[in-house]
Amino acid sequence: MTTPVIEASDTWHRLVSTRQELDVPDGWRVEIEGGKIIVSPPPANTHNVIAARIQRALVPVTPENCEIFQTLGVSIAPLFRLYIPDVVVMPLDDIRVDAKHDTAPTPARYALLIAEVTSKDNANHDRVTKLEAYARAQVPLYLLVDRWDKEGPSVTLFSAPDGKKYHGRLQVPIGASIAIPEPFGIDLDTAMFQI
Repeated sequence: MTTPVIEASDTWHRLVSTRQELDVPDGWRVEIEGGKIIVSPPPANTHNVIAARIQRALVPVTPENCEIFQTLGVSIAPLFRLYIPDVVVMPLDDIRVDAKHDTAPTPARYALLIAEVTSKDNANHDRVTKLEAYARAQVPLYLLVDRWDKEGPSVTLFSAPDGKKYHGRLQVPIGASIAIPEPFGIDLDTAMFQI
């Protein structure tokens, strides 16, 4: 008897399909990490306030053909990963909004900027695992708000990905301004993250 061959793409599609069929409480995040479905409770209020403030700061400088989301699923299929970033700026042309594909995740590679706000219990996931995944997906800008940084609360902007890692890294303590380059062209005042 021969063992059936399961293609990686079949496995990915089954994971995404299973994720979409789960019935979870409102606000809970259903992500895929390394081939496993992870269900997480809603973030803490402070976490949500920081994400909302990032979004508000980006609204006036976001390119016209883009939108800002806090619940958009983005996929890195080659790594069997699907995340729901705290904030993602995505061109509308790259988001499937037709009835057939309405729940399908959008490839992370189309994002112009992804922002994550660390939580105390899983800060290293945003610092290491998601950093590597977004670099592999070549997300041009990854903004990490890390209130749990051992050196003190900080904001780091990673840029210039090559498909393996980010080559640009600009870090400031929370309270200072950080330059977000074009297409945004804004000095983001991180004092608003001091909650």
